[in-house]
Amino acid sequence: MSPETKKKKNSFLKKLKNKYRLVVMNDDTFEEKLSLRLSRLNVFIAIGIVIIVLIFTTTYIIAFTPLREYIPGYGSNESNRNVRELMLKADSMQEDLENKELYLYNIKNIIEGKDVVEKLPEKPESTSTKYNNLSFTKSKEDSMLRLEMEKQEQFNIAVDDNSEGATNNYISNFFFFTPLKGLVTNNFNPAEEHLGVDIVAAKNEAIKATLDGTVVFAGWTLKTGYTIVIQHANNLISVYKHNSVLLKNEGTFVKAGEVIAIIGESGELSTGQHLHFELWYDGKPVNPRDYMVF
Repeated sequence: MSPETKKKKNSFLKKLKNKYRLVVMNDDTFEEKLSLRLSRLNVFIAIGIVIIVLIFTTTYIIAFTPLREYIPGYGSNESNRNVRELMLKADSMQEDLENKELYLYNIKNIIEGKDVVEKLPEKPESTSTKYNNLSFTKSKEDSMLRLEMEKQEQFNIAVDDNSEGATNNYISNFFFFTPLKGLVTNNFNPAEEHLGVDIVAAKNEAIKATLDGTVVFAGWTLKTGYTIVIQHANNLISVYKHNSVLLKNEGTFVKAGEVIAIIGESGELSTGQHLHFELWYDGKPVNPRDYMVF
């Protein structure tokens, strides 16, 4: 360090340590009220301490007191709580939606004679689709279906169906109405993927609902022709395939024994006029002949 630089440094330190007196006096009497002996260094230190205290105080207020809610852009406790509740509700609704999609997907599989799955297949990435013209108006049938399903859910009974015997015993408690009187030409045989019974009867014979329930599908498929599916209470589903005419629409509530279709031979899998009848319990096909006489 050069002597000149050292001299300037010493001069600066000396100025910092120079003592000054701050006197507060009465302007009229010149009476001394307050006298403080200060230096520049004391003033800098005092200002630094005040700044540090202000920083810590502000941080504490923001972090640990309700005053932080008044800071622009900082949400209140109630708002944060509402957001958390909405997120939980959204997650719950998403789970319910996925379960219903799986349920409808399995209904479609039942109609087409495919296996029931426990998980939806992955959807391919959708291309750009226009949704501007979609209509979300609720029909009268939708309202009736909703009311009926809510009514049925109030009386649902939990059943231990770990064995086939327990399932048979439980289903036997129901009184099934025979959907069609006739000759059984093909029995229930899951090994050959024949998940129901084929019943032959006279032309234009009426097909009846086996239990009270709600029509969840009524339409045409290439393989099974005019098909109608009824959802009953306690996870029971009945399926009626190869009809010539359907007399009920989706969302309609039907009583046991009520006419729902006319026998026919529609669909690629039909080899003649007959009814293919299936009965499903808890997502699994069961033999209809165990519970009714055709």
